[in-house]
Amino acid sequence: MRFLFLISVFISFFFPVIVYSEIIKDIKVQGNKRVSAESIKALGNIKFDKELNANDFNNILKSLYETNFFKNIEFSTEDNILNIEVIENPVIQSLIISGVKKKPFLKILYESTVLKEKSPYTEFLAKEDGDLLSTITKDYGFYFSNVQTQLIKNKNNTVDLVFDINLGKRANIKKISFLGDKIYKERKLRNIITSEEDRFWKFISNKKILNLERISLDERLLNNFYKNNGYYDAKIKALTSNFLDDGSFELNFNIDAGKKYYFNKITLNTPLNFDKNHFKNIENNFNKQKGTVYSFKVIQNLLDNIDKIALDNQYEFIDANVVEKINGNKIDLFIDFIETKKSYIERINIYGNSITVEKVIRDQFIVDEGDAFNEILFNKTINNIKGLNFFKNVDTKIIDGSSNDLKIIDITVEEKATGEISLGAGVGTSGGTATFGIKENNFLGKGTKLSTNLTVSEESIKGNFFIVKPNYKESEKDIIFNLESVETDRLKNFGYKNNMTSISVGTRYEQYDDIFFSPTFTTFYESIETSTKASAKLKKQEGDYFETKFKYSFQQDKTDSAYRPTKGFKNTFSQNIPLVSQKYTLVNSYEFNNYHPIFENETLKFDFIIKNATALGADEIKISERLFLSNRKLRGFEYGKVGPKDGLEFVGGNFASAATVSSTLPFFESFQNTDVSAFVDLGNVWGVDYSSNNNASSFIRSSTGLAFDWFTPIGPLNFSLSQALTKKDTDITETFRFNLGTSF
Repeated sequence: MRFLFLISVFISFFFPVIVYSEIIKDIKVQGNKRVSAESIKALGNIKFDKELNANDFNNILKSLYETNFFKNIEFSTEDNILNIEVIENPVIQSLIISGVKKKPFLKILYESTVLKEKSPYTEFLAKEDGDLLSTITKDYGFYFSNVQTQLIKNKNNTVDLVFDINLGKRANIKKISFLGDKIYKERKLRNIITSEEDRFWKFISNKKILNLERISLDERLLNNFYKNNGYYDAKIKALTSNFLDDGSFELNFNIDAGKKYYFNKITLNTPLNFDKNHFKNIENNFNKQKGTVYSFKVIQNLLDNIDKIALDNQYEFIDANVVEKINGNKIDLFIDFIETKKSYIERINIYGNSITVEKVIRDQFIVDEGDAFNEILFNKTINNIKGLNFFKNVDTKIIDGSSNDLKIIDITVEEKATGEISLGAGVGTSGGTATFGIKENNFLGKGTKLSTNLTVSEESIKGNFFIVKPNYKESEKDIIFNLESVETDRLKNFGYKNNMTSISVGTRYEQYDDIFFSPTFTTFYESIETSTKASAKLKKQEGDYFETKFKYSFQQDKTDSAYRPTKGFKNTFSQNIPLVSQKYTLVNSYEFNNYHPIFENETLKFDFIIKNATALGADEIKISERLFLSNRKLRGFEYGKVGPKDGLEFVGGNFASAATVSSTLPFFESFQNTDVSAFVDLGNVWGVDYSSNNNASSFIRSSTGLAFDWFTPIGPLNFSLSQALTKKDTDITETFRFNLGTSF
């Protein structure tokens, strides 16, 4: 802005020599070496054979200066010829930022500068960029940084621009204090902010570094906390002071909480053409909160519900304006519904996708070009794009289009590695298991998911190959293919060996709003071999089987994100129906997942699953179709090593159920890129369709432990420590499991 101001001053003082009108028939340009005369004419938007006055010439001059191509421009006219004499600014041949070694931070600095290589150099913009780099380094904790600008002149009117940065020592926060009318204990307030005091055990954390952006965030977090607890007038201001010789800082939050406010009543002023009954529940539910503590979250939930009702009843183009009126320590809410003018999406631009095909992103759109703009549907579209898990960041910008009723949407994505090579192992009382896998979630940038896995234990080897092709032939349906082979050798201990190879083909699509349908056909070949150690029941199952099954599932997904959800729930029901089989078995399954945010960055998760397998006819269920619990559903126990037994053999059951309660822990937020969660697992396998000495129908197994997810520079590292709480003597436990992956 300062640069433009100087231009205007220059124009107003030095250009008034042209005070008359002139019809320009031709243009002559002198002094240009890099910018052609035709380009200068185009950049100045000079119109021929039209009378131009002083104001027109001023606009031409302003347009040319705004390109930054020219250091000086002079005009003169003679015989309807406009003479333009220019002195060009030098071109930046190379732009160098020195003194910064870490590549991610260096990338941020390079991307922040206005000046780039091959762009015109101006002293003003160079100073602006130097000041900007200084601000950024201080924001990232290098409070004592110093930026020196050096200009090296080359031949052919080019320059090398060097920003030499001396970062200095990073400023640490030695002490955080809360001053004033804080009301709450400091321990509570420390859990709200993201900044932390420097402690020796926090050597990994960067939250101990003085970061002005993070401190600004802390102010907002504290302010929101107080407002959500009734302190409507709360004011929080952060101040820093360098108080030790080693350069460390004290961070003080001055808090003026003010008095506490309570909700009184709500009034909804709906337009005459709206059905008030649609909003009646909102009014009734809110009035139940009369006398409760004022909270901005309550108001936000209220507005979200209004948006949902407006969408469900096709009141798409409304704004809900909230007016708060204070009477003593009580607050009345008046909500005015304003019908806004419809606006339409003129164009959607997608940037940053160098690998991912643009169509893959556009397939996630609920609103598209030409549609009426709807904020709710637009936000759902962005969540769909994030749910692909192809991008580190998804940023959006909405700008005015070519007319007042048109909008242009810019979507900028930052891609991340979508391939992974993983290695895993589990250690238990009966030995170990090892897994190896390769997956690519965005094959050739077309959104196709490929994966292959191999699992080896003392008794079995399992391999599979999995493909998901999204939006197959523009059908809005995913095509799913799975090839799997399993060999289980228990001849030595239990007297049987099982080999199975299967091929599955299915699809998945959204049938109704948030309701997904998944039908799958599976054909498999199975061979069961027994020895003299096998039970009589197992010997009856010996032979070869060729079977075909149909499986379908309905899933209701009300979570906020397909990738790492933090709130909402899922309901899933499925059936596995035999079509061609020698032993017909029907399998029913129901699963429920619930996510509930409990703190700023913590989520409480509850999972429940129950399965039932029923033999259709007189035959009992095959050993390969009996139900077992995996060590992901019941941690602390080996896969398939709980429940009914026939002698030494775990035979599985007709029923299996498991429940998990888990929560991420706030105490480990200081460890960067690390999630730590505590869990309690419950589960049981029971019911057999023949007489058994160990049915164990009423005995519930349980375990507790910690799960660690560490996103290392080479890939994700996951491991869990589990301890069985309740178990049978016959159960086989597993205390430790890990998985290491590397991205590509």
